[in-house]
This record gives sequence, structure tokens and C-alpha cells, in this order.
Amino acid sequence: MAEKDRPGDDVPGDDELLADAAAGGDVPDDDVDDEPVSRGGGTALAERTKDADSPKAKKGRRTGLFGRLGGFFREVISELRKVIWPTRRELLTYTGVVIVFVVVMTAIVAGLDYGLGKAILWALG
Repeated sequence: MAEKDRPGDDVPGDDELLADAAAGGDVPDDDVDDEPVSRGGGTALAERTKDADSPKAKKGRRTGLFGRLGGFFREVISELRKVIWPTRRELLTYTGVVIVFVVVMTAIVAGLDYGLGKAILWALG
């Protein structure tokens, strides 16, 4: 099956980092204790909590029912954008596998039910 371009494929993994090191590139040292770095380049948590209690921060914050619901749906939509959706062919394959599995498991349970029912009727009957 051909390799697909998926989000995150351009992120170097361990193999690429080792290949860069063999070619003379820099390899980050995991043992070095650096200062904590935030993802967005923002301020530290202690500074943020001070600023979060300021009147400006409270003014922009929506804490009502509709504000929380709106925030929830915005987060749901942003998470759904991150989902890697299957292709039509993958979807049909996965659906077929699930249907076959359910049919096989149903047949096994039905066979056991029938067999144990006959065994109980024979033993007690």
C-alpha cells in the first residue's frame, strides 16, 4: 500500500535526527536542563494567574451558560478539524471488517446458546 501524506509527516522522528547527526548536524541534548518553554511563547503560569485576575481579563471572559456552550462548540469544531478522516475506500474496508466480525461473533454466541440449551434439556429432561 502506498504511503500517504498525513499531517505531522514533516516532523522529524528519531531516525531523521540520527541521520542528521551522522551527517554532521546538531542533535538536541535531552539531558540538558533548560528553562521551561511554553508552546505559544507566553508568560509563565505564575505571571499568567496574576494577570488573569485583572479587570481586563475578567471583562473578556464569558462565564454565562451561552458563553460556556459557545466555547464548548468552538473547541469541538477545532478538535474535529484535527481528525484525520478515512478515505472512502478505507471506510468501506473498516465497515466490512466490523460487519464480518459481528456476524462471526453472533454465530459463535448463537451456536453456544443452542448447544448449551440442548445439553441442559438432555441433562434435565
